[in-house]
Amino acid sequence: MTAPFRFPRFFVTSPAPCPYLPGRQERKVFTELTGNHAGELNDALGRIGFRRSQSVAYRPSCPSCNACQSVRVVADRFVPGATQRKLQRRMADLEVSACRPWATDEQFDLLQRYLSTRHPGGGMAGMDEQDYADMVEHSPVRSFVIEYREPSVNGRPGKLVGACITDQQADGLSMIYSFYDSGPDARPGLGTFIILDHIARATAVGLPYVYLGYWVKGSARMAYKARFQPLEVLGAGGWRELAAEPTATPDRVAEPA
Repeated sequence: MTAPFRFPRFFVTSPAPCPYLPGRQERKVFTELTGNHAGELNDALGRIGFRRSQSVAYRPSCPSCNACQSVRVVADRFVPGATQRKLQRRMADLEVSACRPWATDEQFDLLQRYLSTRHPGGGMAGMDEQDYADMVEHSPVRSFVIEYREPSVNGRPGKLVGACITDQQADGLSMIYSFYDSGPDARPGLGTFIILDHIARATAVGLPYVYLGYWVKGSARMAYKARFQPLEVLGAGGWRELAAEPTATPDRVAEPA
């Protein structure tokens, strides 16, 4: 006989400096994703604004601030704009594959270059190989690493230029963390293309949404998310459509938070 579903226990972290809004403190509520029902629990929590990190689901729980809001692209209604279509044509030669969630040296090297270029001194800057392996492999739900490579040559795989740790949920794809070549010789717009590819993937398998993590109005780091319309934001009254922000810059895309 299958054991009955046990209601999860939730915990709250101690206050810490907010990574998005200077001078503010953040706090998170979280629960463990364990057991036979981890996938169903992750799906349910994802619909109310939780994100996954390894075997933990969390969301902001700041007493005096609700600036962090979950956002998701409505995949089957998404129509790329002119700049996005041009980018898709420019990236059409990339070879994309969905790999099992297993960390590789090549992925870790790319992550290290990405962090040193885009987030020097950030919270992930001190990650080592084991930390990265834990981030990729400790998933109790259906996860993939989507790899983006330059064209193969003489049967040999091309250079890895992008990757995204991705969960497949019941109602969409959740982009857990993406990273890509950001050096002076990198293709511009890789971050944008990775999101466009996820929208196309969700649409192809009939999943209605692509979850992009949290959005903070007025935060330059997150402004790019408003470029993917229609975009829904989770508020006190549920999910509602967010108006486009024309000032967002499409080729400066960071990873979903």
